[in-house]
Amino acid sequence: MEILVFGAGSLGSLVGGLLARVHDVTLVGRDPHVSRVREDGLRVTGAETAHTAPKAVTDGEGRAAELAVVTVKSFDTAEAAETLATGSFDAVLSLQNGLTEETLASRLDSTVLAGTATYGARLAEPGRVECTGVGRVVLGPRPGGTHPAAERAGKAFRDAGIRTLVATDVPRRRWEKLAVNAGINAVTALARVENGALADGPGSEAAHRAVRETVRIARAEGVRLTYRGARDALEEVISATAANRSSMLQDVESGRRTEVDAIHGEIVERADRHGVDAPTNRTLADLVGAWESGRGVR
Repeated sequence: MEILVFGAGSLGSLVGGLLARVHDVTLVGRDPHVSRVREDGLRVTGAETAHTAPKAVTDGEGRAAELAVVTVKSFDTAEAAETLATGSFDAVLSLQNGLTEETLASRLDSTVLAGTATYGARLAEPGRVECTGVGRVVLGPRPGGTHPAAERAGKAFRDAGIRTLVATDVPRRRWEKLAVNAGINAVTALARVENGALADGPGSEAAHRAVRETVRIARAEGVRLTYRGARDALEEVISATAANRSSMLQDVESGRRTEVDAIHGEIVERADRHGVDAPTNRTLADLVGAWESGRGVR
């Protein structure tokens, strides 16, 4: 399959590098990473290993592929959609944090699929990405149900050795992932700890409070998500990625803008819309936002 990976950061490079084992992959990213991939290929190390040679470009305009996989930061989604709209794709799959698929669907004529990825990834240096934990990709149509594009994308991922499930209940799974992100991201970023530190103790308490609030808001949105299901998903991810430093922690350590608005901010916004209390998520959003403002990255 011809696949364009739009956003060759840590996750995008990991997914793109693994897909390139059997598919014709083009990465869209930034230098010096892109230049190194063009010169020497892309090395995947850690829990997954590969040395592949995907195409690598910095300009994503006017591209065509059977599938575009979007892995940019959530706050870059609108810009990514505008760029993708200049090209031609049979389907577009989001593997981003937050509820970004609506933004893509509002700007693209292609079929937009929703997805989640629990693989841990860290861009170790230009041309090399480390897989810090083997997880799973879950994808499917945004409204739920089935769609041929989802089946084709799922097969492409599985053919490349990526653990993948094509799901019919994507609305629930999207909110479940948002709940997991709410439990892990800001807590680890503010406490400067790896995911495994949330298995018990004060970090665990804060994580579970954030998850409970997210479940209540999902229900207000008409999504059938249970606290037990979200809690089990949180604990599974913490266990599987115990040594992983969350994407928000990596952003804070590097002095970059985080995705707090797309995770905790989105939860707070929808809580206000439905008149649901979300004090933990509100506090986490405010604290990370204060850090961003202080660093001048907000």
